[in-house]
Amino acid sequence: MHAIELENVCKSFGPVRAVDGLTVHVPQGCVYGFLGPNGAGKTTTLRMIMDIIRPDHGAIRLFGEPASSPVRNRVGYMPEERGLYRKMTVAAVLRYFGSLKGMTAEQLGRQVPAWLERIDLAAHARKKVEELSRGMHQKLQFAATVINDPELVILDEPFSGLDPVNQDMLRELIDTMRREGRTILFSTHVMHEAERLCDFIVLINQGAVVVNGTLDEIRAGHESRTVSLELEEDGGFLRTLPFVASVKPDGRRMDVTLREGADPQDLLKTLVERARVRVFEIKQPSLHEIFVRLVGGAHVEDR
Repeated sequence: MHAIELENVCKSFGPVRAVDGLTVHVPQGCVYGFLGPNGAGKTTTLRMIMDIIRPDHGAIRLFGEPASSPVRNRVGYMPEERGLYRKMTVAAVLRYFGSLKGMTAEQLGRQVPAWLERIDLAAHARKKVEELSRGMHQKLQFAATVINDPELVILDEPFSGLDPVNQDMLRELIDTMRREGRTILFSTHVMHEAERLCDFIVLINQGAVVVNGTLDEIRAGHESRTVSLELEEDGGFLRTLPFVASVKPDGRRMDVTLREGADPQDLLKTLVERARVRVFEIKQPSLHEIFVRLVGGAHVEDR
């Protein structure tokens, strides 16, 4: 059984087709990246999965049940628009959201302090939400999402607003949930986060699937056009070669991107004739490179 099934899902807002025949199956117990440029239809799809809005056509099932059924109680959802009660204290927010999800006073007594420790907010338990920084607010929102240990966790742009230290913390929490057998679906347009975390990836653009599968499967379908090399001589002549699209310094090395259809072996042959080659490595294409090819680089980030 899949954790999430979308079958030919469509959603329009007036003349704009936000989601166009989307079919996606999310296996249980994995981290699934829901990727695409801004405006691709990611948030609309997540809202339909949570039954906040209804599709015009198609079917959505959670654990084999309709998304509109009580099965949603097994799901934790963190929307892109963060929303916590600003006048409540940090600890009170977690108790409140936990109680909404059916947790007992005994469970809250254990889980609230435990989660405050895990997200490094124990020292801020009595502070009001309005006193928190953006990153603290983000971490608290995440804890409120998962306080009741949901089987399925849906996160919309979870890394937005976090500094590198807290990004690492969130990645560790997601890894822990995966090891515990939970399913995590998260949307992002920052490619390296998906590359580091995801078992499966779907890229959508203009509401439709562009590519879907594991990272290895996706890479296998896209030849690399980038070569990392190091020469003993100056490599200024590389930019004059007709099959070279760009040359980017990378420390002592250079990343040479070839034009569409060019053969890296032609580059190697030319280099051997004109310089001494210390390093010549055909780089595996990154998600960023693949997605730029597929969607034209529209708002795709890799920072």
